[in-house]
Amino acid sequence: MRKIGMLAVLFAVGICLAEQKTLTGYLVDKACSADYVKKGYASAKGHDVGCAQMDDCAKSGYGVLTSDNKFVTFDAGGNKRAAAALQGTQKKTDLQVTVTGDVSGDGIKVATLKMN
Repeated sequence: MRKIGMLAVLFAVGICLAEQKTLTGYLVDKACSADYVKKGYASAKGHDVGCAQMDDCAKSGYGVLTSDNKFVTFDAGGNKRAAAALQGTQKKTDLQVTVTGDVSGDGIKVATLKMN
């Protein structure tokens, strides 16, 4: 019984640690993210929509590379929003986005995603 109570407290603390934020940066798939983090934020401007929509890249999920060179991963709902945004964009590169949601650690539970 004590373990269940402790788990409930830890879960509640975890929920409280999530913070609503708005992030801007480049929409990048997880498969390519390490390369862009290594090369730096400005390099992600060249990441193209075709790459982001390739099967392996799309299946890896998405996130936003911020100007401070941090890659923040999307939750399942955010991945769906990202895929839809990529499908609907006329852009080939310079895939800048604004994302709002609950940030916890290196992930975000996406509430809104807009291509810039």
